[in-house]
Amino acid sequence: MGWIILIVIVVAILAYVVTMGLYQKKFLKTLNEEEFKAGYRKAQLIDVREPEEFKKGHILGARNIPLSQMRQRLKEVRNDQPVYLYCESGFRSARAANFLKKKKYSNLHHLQGGFRKWTGRVKSN
Repeated sequence: MGWIILIVIVVAILAYVVTMGLYQKKFLKTLNEEEFKAGYRKAQLIDVREPEEFKKGHILGARNIPLSQMRQRLKEVRNDQPVYLYCESGFRSARAANFLKKKKYSNLHHLQGGFRKWTGRVKSN
């Protein structure tokens, strides 16, 4: 009986992940590093990691609006310009994009693999 419950839970989680991935593809553009570099200077570049992570190193020109503060700081994100998001691995930036989509933002992009995969210019405090 325990195995059946475990299998049902795993299948439900996988179904959720696949469904969210398909839903995100409709509004969130996942960009590789070259595509990201080609567009982020003409957009709002937002690092959604926590301030301690941001201080250790971030993409040159990025603003730090942590996912944990996105709701309170939403007015800092303009709706009339492209939004380029990144975090450490891509998970939090996808969550931030979901939140922004619910608030009627469009033209959302995020960095595939996150800051961990970034090889471009970095600034540290």
